[in-house]
Amino acid sequence: MPSTILKHRLLAGLAISFLGVVSAAPVLAAPTEQTQVIAFNIQAGPLDAALQTFAAQSGRQISFAPELVAGLKTSGVHASLTPEAAIVQLVGSAPLDIRRGGRNGFILKPRSLTAGTGAADPFDAAGEAAATEVAEVLVTGSLIRGARDGASPVVAFDRSDIDRGGHGNLAEALSALPQNFSGGATPASQLLGSDRTFVNDTVASGVNLRGLGNSATLVLLNGRRMAGTGLKGNFADVSAIPTGAIDRVEVLLDGASALYGADAVGGVVNVILRQKFEGAETRVRSSIAEKGDARELQVGQTFGTIWSGGRAVISGEYYQRDALAASARRQTASSDLRALGGADHRTQFSNPGNIVDYSPAAGAYVPIYAIPSKGAGLTPSDFVAGTMNLGEPRRGSDTLPDQERESVYATLAQTLGRVELTADALYTHRKFSFSQGAASTILTVTNANPYFVPIAGETSQLIAYDFTGAVGPVKAVGAAENLGLSLGAAREFGRTWRGELYGAYSTDRGESRQDRALNSGFLREALGSVADDPATAFSAARDGYFNPYGDGAANSQTVKDFIKSGYQHHWRRNRVSSVNLKVDGTVMELPGGPLKLAAGGQLRKEDFLVRDAFYTSGAKATAAGGTLYDRHVSSAFAELRVPIFGPHQDIPGVYRLELSLAGRVERYSDFGTTKNPKVGVVWEPVEGVKLRTSYGTSFRAPTLADIYEPYTISAAFVPDVSGNTLSLIQTGGNLGLRPETAKSWTTGVDFTPVSRPGARLGITYFDTKFSNQVGHPVYEDILNALKNPIYKDFVRRLSASNSADVSAAQALIDAATSSTPKLFPATAYGTIIDARNLNAGELDVRGLDITGAWPMAVAKETVTLTANVSYLFEYSRRISPSAPSTEFVDVAGFPVDLRAVAGASWIHGPFTTNLSVRYVNGYKSSAGQKVGSWTTADALVGWTAPAPDGPMHGVSATLSVQNLLGTNAPFYDSLDGVGYDPANADVLGRVIAIQLTKRW
Repeated sequence: MPSTILKHRLLAGLAISFLGVVSAAPVLAAPTEQTQVIAFNIQAGPLDAALQTFAAQSGRQISFAPELVAGLKTSGVHASLTPEAAIVQLVGSAPLDIRRGGRNGFILKPRSLTAGTGAADPFDAAGEAAATEVAEVLVTGSLIRGARDGASPVVAFDRSDIDRGGHGNLAEALSALPQNFSGGATPASQLLGSDRTFVNDTVASGVNLRGLGNSATLVLLNGRRMAGTGLKGNFADVSAIPTGAIDRVEVLLDGASALYGADAVGGVVNVILRQKFEGAETRVRSSIAEKGDARELQVGQTFGTIWSGGRAVISGEYYQRDALAASARRQTASSDLRALGGADHRTQFSNPGNIVDYSPAAGAYVPIYAIPSKGAGLTPSDFVAGTMNLGEPRRGSDTLPDQERESVYATLAQTLGRVELTADALYTHRKFSFSQGAASTILTVTNANPYFVPIAGETSQLIAYDFTGAVGPVKAVGAAENLGLSLGAAREFGRTWRGELYGAYSTDRGESRQDRALNSGFLREALGSVADDPATAFSAARDGYFNPYGDGAANSQTVKDFIKSGYQHHWRRNRVSSVNLKVDGTVMELPGGPLKLAAGGQLRKEDFLVRDAFYTSGAKATAAGGTLYDRHVSSAFAELRVPIFGPHQDIPGVYRLELSLAGRVERYSDFGTTKNPKVGVVWEPVEGVKLRTSYGTSFRAPTLADIYEPYTISAAFVPDVSGNTLSLIQTGGNLGLRPETAKSWTTGVDFTPVSRPGARLGITYFDTKFSNQVGHPVYEDILNALKNPIYKDFVRRLSASNSADVSAAQALIDAATSSTPKLFPATAYGTIIDARNLNAGELDVRGLDITGAWPMAVAKETVTLTANVSYLFEYSRRISPSAPSTEFVDVAGFPVDLRAVAGASWIHGPFTTNLSVRYVNGYKSSAGQKVGSWTTADALVGWTAPAPDGPMHGVSATLSVQNLLGTNAPFYDSLDGVGYDPANADVLGRVIAIQLTKRW
């Protein structure tokens, strides 16, 4: 406790001191910077290094693309000059325009020539207007402004790359990265059941770098933490971010808890939204899949303005996508996959149903008679022993949900003297709906039901029955709402130092509901298995009995409305609020360059609230949840960049040598203190060749939902050694959970030939050991839970002839948080699976990334070739410290060893052409069946109107085709009855999109 109080006082003292400096800042504008003369001492050499030195010595912001200055030289500056004069001398005759970036910054752009007038004045009004779309550079992977490329690998792309890739939103662009595994939180994985975490309650889209889990990737918005989404609030919904508001995205492929705190285990995705824009932009995009379905519409409008010392941007977007029915694609239309080369996965739960009996030899209920379809007037002679009806579990379901989203983003900044005040807001509201099959169950029908047919003199029968044909599919509807706010102040002091204080608030609300769901209590009443309930208005004798001997037409609408009058409602809210303080600048000048430091602290509060209501087992609704859980986190951090040798020193074999050190201490109100360091080294023996390595530890505390998630029991048919076994599955929180920890190491080399600007080749080896991972590995691999011996400690086998087993099953069926288990008798269950949250033993991931670009001249035009390849050597897991390590790479539902994308872009006058090829290597099912590789091609043609003015000025259009050749996803004979693997492919087929953009 004393250390916590001391830390809070220290942070509060720093904040008060900073605010004191801010409040003392003059309100009137300071003397113009043109009158400031600085003694510059910038050595001759590479321009990029000289520009960094200029920024350090002048205290000015400078923004430029690294490829823009690659290979350029400068003669240096050794004189007392104004910053404006110094940067002009520094750039010299390089083909660059120097433009103002706000009051105190500069932006370098490619030199533009106006007809007959020569080079534009770098400081004229036109130059300033042209530069307004360029945002202040934020470097992901470092807390130090203007820091050069560090030791950790970063993949970056901007809004134009999203457009050129033919992607409709950020989620699609991120899913195309080979380093991002699509087997986590995605709409398709949720609807098809391949996401075994089952936390994606609002069919959101998460990011799963390296396959370490959606919760192990930290998503930042303008460098600030978003609230989590889902049942556990453990991942961020990137589909909530409007595409038109994006400036660029930086993906850090390395653990980074030393910089950003918890959750940055697999990496960091920093989405940087537009900060500076002048004018207006309208965007309209529409797409359609080759079969005329899954249509998308996106409309966006952005306004921006810049004034003396200030700027503002507001961007709104509307997005809508139709649902994709399972029946629309061969691989999802039926669970009978024999026509595709697989097995028939249809079940005994059908409509009409099957009369079943328990088989001790099979350890399960097996069909003994198929019920004829005529439904009325049946006699014992109508039943033929040994026959079976087959039910279609995919009937009436969707593969992708219908979604509709409205988003608005706004940012405002104003400079008062040397103080800049900023405010940002992002609000998103998204509605969704999808259909899924109705419940399947084993009915107990007695001779009290007038439709009962005694075949051999019995007084009761068990019927395996599917209700989709009787009452129709269940419609799930819901909404998600995201709000992010931040308010900050920054002040520059000295030549290079800057302090920033900001508060941030983020919330994510989600709700979902299934109305007209099956009520098991009402079903028993309608069957006549129990007496009429006086709490209901229904009377079986008056309104009719439910007839299970036939298809859906065998029952009246009154009876069907009664048994499907149940509902399940879910609501949850996740919130994160924080106060943050950071200072950074140059500590001193070393012979190798400026020694830079960033340091600060954070106070953060997280809370989680969930409410559930069930009306599925009788006339009384059941409520759960309603308790607010929260935690407080305080942290302090520091980062140091130490240039040991610099390019200007002309040391043979050591063009550049830099050391980076970072560390973060976080104290949790419920988990104590964690300390995470990170160290990196960058060595350039010669210009254009860079070797780098990094090592660090990461940390993730279990979410509040991981700990306090309500205990629930569900029922499911789980593949067994022989057939499927009806199982009781326990899920819920765990008060004994420990924090997750990870050790990450990367090492690599980058080549950027000086003789060919824009060319690059990067090779990175990565190794992450993720310990105490929170989850339920049994549930995540549920298809193998009863077949793989590594899960034996979590499975209890049941026998219908063992009274203790039947009593254990009945106790779970009768639990208050049990709903679907009540549809089956206790004797129907063959196993109890404990899938409650636990600390898994370890997940080890090792692999190699290769990225590159190569521009070349073809017929006096520029063609640029690009490639991004990720190869996994290992993806192994042990579910407890004593369990053996099991390899899951190249197993269906898990990451494959090789994913790659290669592309070519060609700019010809006003036209742009892009072609990319994506490859996913072949793998196998858990049973060893081969799943083929998947190669698809994407193409785009873009046109920008060359008109210098008039109504066509600023108009651009693109036509893109995803999966140009319509290549089908490779067939996978899933035990779920789905003919492909949603974790590594999709079934949309060819998708054609057109986009129109107008700059006003």
